[in-house]
Amino acid sequence: MASTPADSSEPWYARSIVELTSALTTDPERGLTAAVATARLARDGPNVVTRTDARSLLALFLDQFRSAMVLMLVAAGIAGFATGDTLEGIAILVVIALNASIGFATEWRAARALSALRELAEPMARVHRDGEEMRIAAQSLVVGDLIVLNAGDGVPADARIVSAMQLAVAEAALTGESLSVPKSVNVLPAEVIALGDRRNMVFHGTVVTSGRGSAIVTSIGDATEIGRIGTLIDTVPDRATPLEGKLTQLNRVLMIAVLALCGLIVVAGVLRGVALRHMIEVGVSLAIAAVPEGLLAVTTMTLAIGMQRMARRHALVRRLPAVEALGATTVICSDKTGTLTRNEMTVRSMQLGGRRIDVTGTGYVLAGGLVERGVPLLPDAIRADPSLTLILRIGALCNDAVLKRSESETIVLGDPTDAALTVLAEKCDLTRESLHREFPRLREIPFDSDSKRMITVHRGPQGALVLFAKGAPAVMLSASASVHDDGIVSPLSDSARKVWLQHNDAMAKDALRVLGLAYKNLATDIDESALTPAALSSLAQGLTFVGLIGMIDPLRDGVVDVMATCRTAGIRVIMITGDQLVTATEIARQLHIDVRADGSRRRTVHARELTALDAGGWEAIVRETAVFARVSPEDKLQIVQALQRNGDVVAMTGDGVNDAPALKAADIGIAMGLRGTDVAKDAADVVSTDDNFVTIVGAVEQGRVLVNNIVRFIHYLFSCNFGELLVVFIPMMLGWPLPLGVLEILWLNMLTDVLPAMALALEASEPDVMRRPPRSPSAPLLSRNLTALIGAQGLMLAVCTLIAFRVGGFWYGFTGEGLLHAETVAFMTLAMAQLVHAFNVRSRTETAFSAQLFTNGWLWGAVVVCALLQILTVTVPALRRVLESTALTRQDCLLITACTLAPLVLVELAKTAFRVGARVSQASAGGLKES
Repeated sequence: MASTPADSSEPWYARSIVELTSALTTDPERGLTAAVATARLARDGPNVVTRTDARSLLALFLDQFRSAMVLMLVAAGIAGFATGDTLEGIAILVVIALNASIGFATEWRAARALSALRELAEPMARVHRDGEEMRIAAQSLVVGDLIVLNAGDGVPADARIVSAMQLAVAEAALTGESLSVPKSVNVLPAEVIALGDRRNMVFHGTVVTSGRGSAIVTSIGDATEIGRIGTLIDTVPDRATPLEGKLTQLNRVLMIAVLALCGLIVVAGVLRGVALRHMIEVGVSLAIAAVPEGLLAVTTMTLAIGMQRMARRHALVRRLPAVEALGATTVICSDKTGTLTRNEMTVRSMQLGGRRIDVTGTGYVLAGGLVERGVPLLPDAIRADPSLTLILRIGALCNDAVLKRSESETIVLGDPTDAALTVLAEKCDLTRESLHREFPRLREIPFDSDSKRMITVHRGPQGALVLFAKGAPAVMLSASASVHDDGIVSPLSDSARKVWLQHNDAMAKDALRVLGLAYKNLATDIDESALTPAALSSLAQGLTFVGLIGMIDPLRDGVVDVMATCRTAGIRVIMITGDQLVTATEIARQLHIDVRADGSRRRTVHARELTALDAGGWEAIVRETAVFARVSPEDKLQIVQALQRNGDVVAMTGDGVNDAPALKAADIGIAMGLRGTDVAKDAADVVSTDDNFVTIVGAVEQGRVLVNNIVRFIHYLFSCNFGELLVVFIPMMLGWPLPLGVLEILWLNMLTDVLPAMALALEASEPDVMRRPPRSPSAPLLSRNLTALIGAQGLMLAVCTLIAFRVGGFWYGFTGEGLLHAETVAFMTLAMAQLVHAFNVRSRTETAFSAQLFTNGWLWGAVVVCALLQILTVTVPALRRVLESTALTRQDCLLITACTLAPLVLVELAKTAFRVGARVSQASAGGLKES
């Protein structure tokens, strides 16, 4: 991790740019060559701050022995050795080791999965190499690289600034200073200066809040200031998510209840004269039977698998609580550009005075051209047209977009609106490079959402200075005093201004995003050094208005269909955009966002209607509104908070610095991965790696599936373990011999608590998962109805097992070898019945024999593997000795099969009765409605 220059006598901030570039052998305009960068990367290593793992593999393994369940097993093993039952003691220790190994493997795989997901969020950097601007992985940066900094970018390395346009950086993560620090290129004294005062330096881990600039990398990786401090996020211990908290609490309550019950039973047995050793074994058996040891491990694995599924569907979950919240989403507040649309702005028309000129072609390809009144305009005609030439020049020069073209794709570096204007000029044979040579840029004020405009100053071919501006039509018309029409400049009257606004409205009603373009010739004697941002803002008045350019961003494929999915899923979509009201309204109409379930329409609201609203006013307006147009960052935050006060669970999309407050306030903040700023990504819970609204709804669906799967395997585990508990508890209370021993219960839990549960966690989306209302995030994992169902099904499993036990005892007797035979029949019946029961819990209402029967291959594989392992317990002599089982006869197998399939038949009959009852209720309700 190199950062020390050849001559390190002076700090970087005390060196001039010439000294800096000489020491680092780089170019302040072209950057490094690719060959030099490759060599330095090989020499110094990647730009990565060393990560500190929260837990080592040894610590992860030792953690498996810290649960109360393991302590109970250890106590049982010690008791076995103490009472001379060495085989049982050894078997229990083997079970402890197996349980720890499975838990370790599960958590290790989950940790690897989460680590892989973190790597998907690898930060990128814009850099100049060989004179070409490109995007590369931030870890590939080397000392001497020339990086580009724009508002919203995270600074990828420590660097010395070589150019700055109103550049300001938030350095609170490093210095604790809450205010953004303005930056410059000025050389500082060679004395020791605090980090917060190094105004010509930027530091890794900080964020650009405004302006733009470029800087040369001076330190990477551990050599950066934040690398030296070592305040790494990985050293902060993970906090339990709400879902994990619910599961932990559920486990704790279950453990306390089981221990209390076991204690009472042991005391009651001793008082009845039963030997203490025997009652301790019974108590341990009950505790082991009741507690689902694999619950937390399977949950961790389920979350990791769910996050991987979402990542494959282009939704990167950064925070685990978002998984649960996604499934409960009731409102999605979505940006329009790039989320609902393709983010490939295409100029469709221009208005120049009374002339309407159409533009053909789509996206960033150069096919297409200009058409006026149905007649294509040739390049010579365009060059001879002063109004056309001027508007194309302003659009291409008041512009920061760079397009990198190859045979396979076009990469846009910059804003899509700027890219569309660049493509428009290129269609008319006006390239960015030739225009910049003819009109080199001197100063600029970047576009921001408050001023709604961008300003640049250029030196023309004759040495004169000219100011170009583009922005919202109303803003540009307000700042203009004259108008350019066919080479003639005339005063802009109020009536002419109204006509232009009418042109703007007409274009916006066609769902076009409209920009106004203007210019101003500046005095030739203006000192360039006097062109400060304040001076430029003052000069940007009395402009000459040139015309309007209308562009469109086509709707994304599939977004109309997914809007219909949202409606059936009980999810309301609100569009929040900076576009004009008429444009936003038309897009909402195309997407049916504004249509209620009863066919009535919700409002579309302009930002000016939001001023001076109190909390009640906000809550009322968000209930009735489908589209908010021209909103500010403060408005977005208020919208989210008002929806939350109304009881909604809000997902908010965003990509810019101004979206960060609303993203953080939302229940689920969703940042755009392609065009989103680092500030937005850091504030978000989920990053959409393809910036697609379809992906967002897909993530909501996966959130629902994930929570449903967790509830599904909890249903399975608890019903099976409750059945095991009753299989031990009922015979003991009735004075029967115990059907199962400690080792058999341990075997069953190892067999049925892991593989089938994990397979149930891999269930795919049910066909109607997006036709149900959202789940309340405050709802318990186990509802009252589900708890009752678990109890009934556990009793069912126990009764079927005890029937097999009693029949086996009737056949063979309840003493000696006969009792061993009856116990083996009960052991096999309970194991197989639990495996078959896994198919019961896939759905609480739909039959197990539906079209979904074979959709989960993992479940079939888990059931087959577990069944084969269970068969080994009665066919392998060594296992028979350990588990105290015996070989089975044909009539035993028939009995076991009948009692195994009985739960499946009983549950199917109950589901059929439920469906019939539901249809009768619906028919009755329909008849009453008609009456």
